[in-house]
Amino acid sequence: MENIKIFTRLISSELHLQEHAVENTLKLLDEGCTIPFISRYRKERTGGLDEVQITAISNRLEQLQEIAKRKDTIVKTITDQQKMTPELQKRIDDCWDSTTLEDIYLPYKPKRRTRAQVAREQGLEPLATILMMQREQDPKRAARSQLSTLNSQLSVEDALKGAQDIIAEQVSEDERSRNQVRSAFRREAFIESKVVKSKKDTDEAQKYSDYFEWEEPLKRCSSHRLLAMRRGESEGILRVSLTIDDEEAISRLQRNYVRGNGPCQRLVAEAIEDGYKRLLLPSIETEFMNLSKEKADEEAIRVFAENLRQLLLSAPLGQKRVMGIDPGFRTGCKVVCLDAQGNLLHHEAIFPHPPVNHRMQATVHVQQMIKDYQIEAIAIGNGTASRETKDFVADALTEPAPAVYVVSEDGASVYSASKVARDEFPDEDVTVRGAVSIGRRLMDPLAELVKIDPKSIGVGQYQHDVDQTKLKHSLDQTVESCVNLVGVNLNTASQHLLTYVSGLGPVLAQNIIEYRRENGAFTSRAQLKKVARLGPAAYQQCAGFLRIPNARNPLDNSAVHPESYHVVEQMAKDQGCSVSDLINNKDAREKIDIKRYVTDEVGLPTLTDIMKELEKPGRDPREQIEAFEFDSSVQTIDDLHEGMELPGIVTNITNFGAFVDIGVHQDGLVHVSQLADRYVSDPTQVVRLHQHVRVRVIGVDLRRQRISLSMKNIKNGN
Repeated sequence: MENIKIFTRLISSELHLQEHAVENTLKLLDEGCTIPFISRYRKERTGGLDEVQITAISNRLEQLQEIAKRKDTIVKTITDQQKMTPELQKRIDDCWDSTTLEDIYLPYKPKRRTRAQVAREQGLEPLATILMMQREQDPKRAARSQLSTLNSQLSVEDALKGAQDIIAEQVSEDERSRNQVRSAFRREAFIESKVVKSKKDTDEAQKYSDYFEWEEPLKRCSSHRLLAMRRGESEGILRVSLTIDDEEAISRLQRNYVRGNGPCQRLVAEAIEDGYKRLLLPSIETEFMNLSKEKADEEAIRVFAENLRQLLLSAPLGQKRVMGIDPGFRTGCKVVCLDAQGNLLHHEAIFPHPPVNHRMQATVHVQQMIKDYQIEAIAIGNGTASRETKDFVADALTEPAPAVYVVSEDGASVYSASKVARDEFPDEDVTVRGAVSIGRRLMDPLAELVKIDPKSIGVGQYQHDVDQTKLKHSLDQTVESCVNLVGVNLNTASQHLLTYVSGLGPVLAQNIIEYRRENGAFTSRAQLKKVARLGPAAYQQCAGFLRIPNARNPLDNSAVHPESYHVVEQMAKDQGCSVSDLINNKDAREKIDIKRYVTDEVGLPTLTDIMKELEKPGRDPREQIEAFEFDSSVQTIDDLHEGMELPGIVTNITNFGAFVDIGVHQDGLVHVSQLADRYVSDPTQVVRLHQHVRVRVIGVDLRRQRISLSMKNIKNGN
């Protein structure tokens, strides 16, 4: 990798990490190792860096590589103009800040035919130099002299104006000028938002009413407010701008260039004011608009990624026979019965609610399905008619009754119409596919949710307004991280789930599915080497994250990597037992002195991980699932009153607070200021997605269908 020493120094300094750890991580990434693999199986080389730190190194590496590419383009452009000097080359070589790099390049950057360019073509650059020197007592005489030399037909006034245009551009492109104005924006810029008068009274404008006349310091503007204003601007409802004290900014610039009083000084001062207003201010304002948008995007993406992580790592029920119900009123409830592997056994529609009201018939059908398919748990979607369907099911059940759970159905309709769903169920309609998704989400949220575009899962803020490339990159990293943290059953995983396993991807995932179809279930990890196109590098990356329950070698159902099997086998041999006995015998494990097994390749971090894994091989890091009940006395928003304490489920987390479902078909908002009895800067540090909480009603707006909630002075567990 080119520039590895430079990248190592920059990244270790920025992230406050040891240089050797950063350098080794960069080398591993360059070798094609994935972030989950590096963090789990290469701790000796990285000094034990965790996944967050390695991700930060990877992301910064990508940024620096982009800057390196940009530098190549800049050097070529300047060299082609025959304006490259050793000093300029060194400045570019030493620069790794994109803003500074663009400032260096700006005077050489090809641009449209500007007023300054026209003046240069007219031969007025020497006159501009004379004016900037500010020694000439009579600028008009200097202009006449210059025009005479050029044999030009320009008037004196036009010549002076052309010279001023050149000065205006020079000042606006000067790094010192740009940094001075940047400093002013950094310190004192205000963001202003005003409504477009013609749109003020329209229905679509009302959701932006808070920003019709809004002003605040840019450095204090939160990401969700900035993104809201930018969305309003893109929809033509708001006008958004940044402002600083222009007179003070112009005065500062003029002090840099204007020396004394006189005709030349006045012309230079005028040129500087023109350059500031016409060129410099719009450029820096655009730059700060873009920078503030980038920061807002980063924050929104961070919140979205954390929400997605929590959602993907939701507690699974496990392999149980499940009934999935997609509730509805007029169209009825679509019911599916699934086996313990999530295969569809049966589906039908029942109509227990108005307007059809076939409640008795629906009860008989539900009871019969539970009996016929030995249903162990029931998953009900949390959309329309969810509360009513849960109450109906509770009345229909007889002892011994399967447990009933309410499951988020966000994105189920997107999945049901997707190619993945059509491939899985080509002969079923979208309603059946949606109900299957609800049932499978209860069994294993991770395995099911990876099939859905994360943006459609409904756990972000302004996800359609942020940089879509960065959003996809972050969410893909999050999905990959979660899949590899949990591990994947090699014999039951879908192609979509396998795609996210370290080192695989769509082609190898499909090849694994085809191998499984042709040869039956895998009985060992070593069989992966027989899969088409799955070479040694891919095997090394993926093997430790794939599990084979009931394999001949018990380590194949653990997070111990095959490259370390010999270590465990030696441990078992030294204890005079088999690997299975070692896993099942705590006393035998406690006798092991892991320091005896340290080698140049296997260090204490890996050995410590191996011992933890032998204690609980293949353990699932996710929590146990819990049943939940809404308050039965509350069914609609009309039942609410201030002061009520109610149970709820956190459905979404944003920068400004958390949304909580309290069972009235309208989520309430716990504003960030109401999340705890202390100051909260980051809601994700206080609540997590799908957490069961208790909240207090502090406001109900029936007209706008808004519910305000508080968690202050209420004891909530983690």
